[in-house]
Amino acid sequence: MRYHLAPEKRSSMQSIRTKPRRSTLGSLYCLGGMDSAKGPQTIERYDFRTRSWQPDGHLNTRRWQFACVILNKKLYVCGGRDGLKTLNSIEIFDFQKKAWNVGPPMLTNRHGLGVGCIGGPLYAIGGHDGWSFLNTVERFDPETCVWSYVASMANVRCSLGVTVLENRIYAVGGRDGAAGLREAESYDPHTNRWSPCATMQKRRGGVAVAACNGFLFAIGGHESSATNKCTVRHDDGERYDPRCDQWTLITSLNRPKEALAIAAVSDKLYIVGGFDGKVVDEVEKYDPEIDRWTKCPSLGTKRAGACLIHVSNSIHQSSLPTSPSPSSFSSLSLLSTSSYTLSSATSFSKRNKDVSASCHQLSRLVLS
Repeated sequence: MRYHLAPEKRSSMQSIRTKPRRSTLGSLYCLGGMDSAKGPQTIERYDFRTRSWQPDGHLNTRRWQFACVILNKKLYVCGGRDGLKTLNSIEIFDFQKKAWNVGPPMLTNRHGLGVGCIGGPLYAIGGHDGWSFLNTVERFDPETCVWSYVASMANVRCSLGVTVLENRIYAVGGRDGAAGLREAESYDPHTNRWSPCATMQKRRGGVAVAACNGFLFAIGGHESSATNKCTVRHDDGERYDPRCDQWTLITSLNRPKEALAIAAVSDKLYIVGGFDGKVVDEVEKYDPEIDRWTKCPSLGTKRAGACLIHVSNSIHQSSLPTSPSPSSFSSLSLLSTSSYTLSSATSFSKRNKDVSASCHQLSRLVLS
C-alpha cells in the first residue's frame, strides 16, 4: 500500500523515506523591526520547502534599526532601538548549544548601523547614537571578546547598508541628517583604511544592501529629509560592479519602499517588509540573471527596520528560543572559523523619544 494513497495510515508508516525533507536552501529568519504600534520581538522563519512563514521564538529585547551577522556558528544581534532609547547591547544565539546569551556591549550606542565580518572580527559601522549621526566604526575580536575603534568612515551615515564583497566591507547610502546619500565607500581591514567608491545614481537612505554573484545590490530607500512630507521613495535598485567601479539601475520592486530587510540565498535576493507610507508585510525575490522581481508569501507580521538572515544547512538549525540567559559572554566557546555577513534594513535618527503609532509619526521615525 503506497504512503500517499493511505493518509489515514501514515502515522503507522513513518520511516526515513516518508519523513519530509529539509530544504537544501536552509531557512530565512526575520527578526524584530517596527510595526504600526510597537516593535515586535517575534522571530519568523521561512521554510523554502513549504513556502510559508512560521513563528520561531522571539528576541529578549524589542529592537528595530539593529543589525545581525553570523560568525562562528553564532548569530550576533547588535544595537538598534527599543522604542525608548538607542542600544549598545548584544544578543548572541549559539546554533550548536541552541541557547541565547548576552554579549559584551558595543562601545557606542547605535541604531541605524550596519555590521559585517571578514575572517573572524565583527565590525559595527555608523548609525546614530540618539544625539548625533556617526561615522565611527568599532571592531569586535571573538578571541579576546573586546571591542575597539578602527578607522572612521569619510561620511557620517545612519540607515546605511553594509555588506562584504571580495574581502572588503562596503558602506552604502544612508542619511547624514540633511538628506539621503549617494556616496559609498569600502573598508580594507588589512590597511585599516576606507576608500571612496563610485556614487550611486540616486540618494538612498533606509537602503537595503547585499552581495550576490560577485555584485553589490542596493535596493529601495528614500532621498528627502525626515521633515519633508513629500519625500521620494524608490521602487528600483542599483547594481555595483567592483571590477569597473560602476552602478547600474535594475528593475523596479512592486512599489517604492524603504527600511527593507534583505538577504542573499544562493543566487537570489530576498527582501521583506519595509515602509511605503505605512509598514508592510510584503516579500519579494529578485533573480539577477533575468532582472526580475517576483512576489513570495507575506510575513505573518508587518515589519519595517527588521533584519533578515539566511541560515544554511551547514549551520545546525533549531528554533530560536526565548530569553537570553545573563551568563557571561566570556564563558562561550567559538566553534568554527567560517563566517558570512548579513544585511540589515535600518533607519531612524530621531533623538530618544518614545514611538507613536500614528502613520505620520511612523513616517518621520522611519525616514530619520
